[in-house]
Amino acid sequence: MKITKLSLVAALLIGSSAMALENTKVTGDANLFYQTSDGYVTNGANKDGLFSSGKSSADISVNLNVTTDVLKTDSVAISAGVGYTVLTTLGLEGQMVDNAWAGAHEVTPSGVVKDASWVNEAWFATTSANTTVKVGRMELDTPLAFTETWTIEKNTFESAVVINQDIPNTILVGAYIGRGNGVVNYNNTGAVVDVNGEFTNYGSVAAGVTGKGAYAVAAINNSWEPLTIQAWYYDIVAVATATWLQADYTMGNIIAGAQYTTISLNDSNAYALMVGYAVEDSFTAKIAYSAVDTNGDAGFNTATYRGGGSQSKLYTEAWWNYGNNTTKGAQTTNLTVEAPLAGIDFGAYITAINHDTPVSGKDSLIEYTATASKSIGFVDATLVYIHSDVLEKNQDNTLQVYLTANF
Repeated sequence: MKITKLSLVAALLIGSSAMALENTKVTGDANLFYQTSDGYVTNGANKDGLFSSGKSSADISVNLNVTTDVLKTDSVAISAGVGYTVLTTLGLEGQMVDNAWAGAHEVTPSGVVKDASWVNEAWFATTSANTTVKVGRMELDTPLAFTETWTIEKNTFESAVVINQDIPNTILVGAYIGRGNGVVNYNNTGAVVDVNGEFTNYGSVAAGVTGKGAYAVAAINNSWEPLTIQAWYYDIVAVATATWLQADYTMGNIIAGAQYTTISLNDSNAYALMVGYAVEDSFTAKIAYSAVDTNGDAGFNTATYRGGGSQSKLYTEAWWNYGNNTTKGAQTTNLTVEAPLAGIDFGAYITAINHDTPVSGKDSLIEYTATASKSIGFVDATLVYIHSDVLEKNQDNTLQVYLTANF
């Protein structure tokens, strides 16, 4: 079985670094993210213009990672890794921008944005025969508890993970998640990492609820090569239980998928369907639809639950306005087209969300996004344009620049 075919668990909670290290490796990246918006246009009144400091934000981060082989024999391999993140605005706030991009900064009462830094990874992993065990602070990539990578700051977890492949064409996963540094609140702040990267007990989803960790088990099967099926069960101790079922099909140029998920926190569930056509090195086009029941805003992300403002793994997730597709009663259609042209990777994304009943002013939303990405030497550059239209009267235009230097 080709592990690379298992889309949502491509890193399989572990990543390639834990499987085939060559002595000691030092890697990292430096990032500059910038965004400007013209604010909302309400009844023809434009509140702010593009490039005004009041509606602009920026941040700089540096990530450094070290991985090494501790022991490597014919029967067992032991490896270790550590990562560190530094987050700074370089004093840009109050100059060309008034806001920091990331949420891990501490902001003083006088409005000074402090630099932030934290150890984002520190783990040991061992592999023997068909079983791998990883313990420590790490990134995770599971359907309902995962590291969000869309922003300049990444949340991580303190976990113990076991992966076994003794059954042909099947991967079994067991995990305990004790703590995480993802922002968990009901304020829809947009932040992903808690202030200064602080880790707290996993499962603290509301005021007065102290987390006691979470358990997850899964089975992923690829017995028939075109089809990958995965089933996940989560027990967020004393808070909720959750399930995730998914099937992904690839045959020739045809791609398709189905998802169904439940979470008992608000007795909520959702399903999503996707179909597409892909031509290697030419283009990929997909259309997806999802629907959430009307019981509650589950969010379908137990790591950074922000009351329906978190990124989800549903096929219909918007490119930028995360979480709107997981509010109660949301019916979402997403169209994605991606294609390389003249050495540039272009993307076009349309997400339309409707509700039978208005929900917190989000009873309709349509987002249009266009992206252009190119690698120039060791620098990856992306330019993004986003147009959001809420209720067909509140509109905004956003420009973003992402620059990443890999080393």
